[in-house]
Amino acid sequence: MKLTSFVASFNRTLAIAEKEWIQIRRDVRSLVMALVIPIFLLFIFAYGLSLDIKNIKVAIMDHDRSFLSRELVSKLQGSSYFIIEKYLLSEQEGEEALESGSVKLVLVIPGGFQSSFLSGKPVHLQLLVDGSESTTATVASGYVQAIVYEYALSYREIALKRMGLHISLPLNIESRVLYNPELASKNFIIPGIIVIVMAILSAVITSLTIAREWERNTIETLLTTPLTKYEFFFGKLLPYLFIALFDLMSTVGIGHFFFHVPIKGSFTELYLLALLFLIGSSSLGMLLSTITRSQILSIQISFILTYLPTFILSGYIFPILNMPLLIQAISYLVPARYLISIIKGIALKGVGASLLVTQILFLAVFALLLSVVTLSKIRMSLEDE
Repeated sequence: MKLTSFVASFNRTLAIAEKEWIQIRRDVRSLVMALVIPIFLLFIFAYGLSLDIKNIKVAIMDHDRSFLSRELVSKLQGSSYFIIEKYLLSEQEGEEALESGSVKLVLVIPGGFQSSFLSGKPVHLQLLVDGSESTTATVASGYVQAIVYEYALSYREIALKRMGLHISLPLNIESRVLYNPELASKNFIIPGIIVIVMAILSAVITSLTIAREWERNTIETLLTTPLTKYEFFFGKLLPYLFIALFDLMSTVGIGHFFFHVPIKGSFTELYLLALLFLIGSSSLGMLLSTITRSQILSIQISFILTYLPTFILSGYIFPILNMPLLIQAISYLVPARYLISIIKGIALKGVGASLLVTQILFLAVFALLLSVVTLSKIRMSLEDE
């Protein structure tokens, strides 16, 4: 008897899933949004978004015009970080160049630079920086200081060796970058993009499901059937989970094989753990669809609840440790924070699920909580109407 009841319940669930899949195929726009847009967004963000600061335009104001000043300028030009855009003759030209935005830095080399440097006297170079972009200004200033310091130190060592003296620094740092040796921004940008796309997509497409039934008045037909809340929930959820998993495999595959983002860990663990996130996000969309009963309103709310927290509070772009304590506490409620840590851990570090227990527990709680709340609301919609 129990087996017969289970088979009947399973068949009803599959019937709801088949009905939902037919609706998805009929709605070409939703199908295109679900299958094409994630890949499109991945290419747009991966190509267009980069945190690598290179090719900074610099203007040079060389009052000395000596061999050493030209050699210093060549050091800047020889790096991949700077482009010598123009040479200036006056401070007014420098101010105009910064105001117009044609350059980000102006390096002023004072007169008597070579003679003072060779005689061992301190020389003060002036660096004018466009501070309207604080990150670029800070990083670019650090690059210039490092190049100038290395140039001065190497030249001084050569001069001392010619005099028969040898100098060695008492401290030296040998850096070894792990997990991302090239410091390529794509290796942490693309995993974050995948999470953002999955968060938005899984919630937005499921936010149409129940609201569509109410707007088309087909919910009344479902109310007359022996359908239970569990059959309705899982039947609605299954097609969108398969779509989201397909999108996840597509974006991860493109990131790995096209953009060469390493996947050092297990693909299987990555997909299984991401499934927890997709269940929670999809349940969130269904919950909004149940509450609002409006496709437009549920899409708007789901977009706000997924995109903004994922982008701002997940640690993807902005470090969480730099945020106020209150915002840090709120960030614990953002599930994308844990999925980003999981993807980075598996992809870049090659760690297994045993080292990601905290993130897995939070995602499991997120999926379970949203599923339970959604089921309670569906019960009210189906049985209490």
